[in-house]
Amino acid sequence: MQSVSSVSSARPSATSGYRLSKGTVLPLAGLAALGTLATNIILPAFPGMAVSLDVSSRELGLTLSSFFVAFAVGQLLAGPLADHFGRKWLVLGGLAVFAAGSIVCAVADSLSFLVFGRVIQAFGACAASVLSRAIARDLFDGEVLARALSLTMIAGAAAPGFSPLLGSALDGLFGWRPIFLVVAIVAMALAAFYGLRIGETLPLALRTPLRISSFATPYGRLIVNRRFLFPALSLSMIIGGLYTFFAAAPSILLDVLGLSPFELGLSFAATVLIVFVAGFLAPRLAHRWGQRRVGMAGLLIALFGGLSMFAFALAPSFISFTIAIAVYLLGMGLINPLGTAIALHPFDRQAGSASALLGFLQMSSAAIGASFASILPLPPLSSLALVLTIASGLAILAFIPVVLGRQFKEMPRT
Repeated sequence: MQSVSSVSSARPSATSGYRLSKGTVLPLAGLAALGTLATNIILPAFPGMAVSLDVSSRELGLTLSSFFVAFAVGQLLAGPLADHFGRKWLVLGGLAVFAAGSIVCAVADSLSFLVFGRVIQAFGACAASVLSRAIARDLFDGEVLARALSLTMIAGAAAPGFSPLLGSALDGLFGWRPIFLVVAIVAMALAAFYGLRIGETLPLALRTPLRISSFATPYGRLIVNRRFLFPALSLSMIIGGLYTFFAAAPSILLDVLGLSPFELGLSFAATVLIVFVAGFLAPRLAHRWGQRRVGMAGLLIALFGGLSMFAFALAPSFISFTIAIAVYLLGMGLINPLGTAIALHPFDRQAGSASALLGFLQMSSAAIGASFASILPLPPLSSLALVLTIASGLAILAFIPVVLGRQFKEMPRT
């Protein structure tokens, strides 16, 4: 089989006939999962971090919201740079910045220093996340692109899903600081794997000139393009709800439901199964029923999950909470790869900018959702239920034009 680099350099556009392989999917999954890994792995360590830094667990929420904001803004810079310079050196540079930020977090002796390290982490991780989608768009098209994104999501879910277990174990054995050293090592290993197995995927013929306008013009054109705007907004609402769940989970599972940090890790690991199922189902259902119909079905399922959480909010239990969030994750798992493919498909020459703007919208939604969940004058579970329900409802409204609009054609089936 030809290497990815040789295929991409030989062809001026995405190649829908390129065969998916572990050597392609695993590095892309790692790049896509890095930001979530860096967030989820520290969640079980919040109690120890709070004691060590003499702050409350609620104040540690700054380490999440600051990460989300920096992650969102950084992507807007990474997209045009990647479309001009190519993917490889931005990926490797981003991973190096992420590792440096992780080391800063590991030696932090105050909350402000820890937040500073998290911001550096976010600026590095955002390049990896943006370019995981852009690289997939460089290489694949049509249904193959949707399958690539689905496989990336499935493989990428394992790291953030199981990382709280690892974080809990490391915190119990060595304290919270080595957790950040571990993620720095992961980033360096991922850089080596990516460099050896994928490398550069954007041919010189497809690179765009770099001007000051390069950082505004592509986004201006994308944000008014219905083919990008509606699927991107819809997907961003749902992903924002996912990150709100990540931010709210420690308070709900540890404080309200009384789980231990290790049990919190097990709970997150159980969600991986739901994402696996949805990831396997999404491209298969889309092949039969179409990406837009299956995407809308996923949004309706996510809405039902948010509404279900309201039904149990007054008398919460671990089982009822798990069922409700599992339903939401099932819907999210269906719309995520399909919505991403729909949003990126028309923009092969602007794949980096389109992916960056999509990531910006997603992380902005995450920051807004997490902030609302923490400041609403409601119990934590009710706040999360409200955010998930509103996010799902808005996502459905944004996706209606995608389902009904003639300009949203089904991508070619292969």
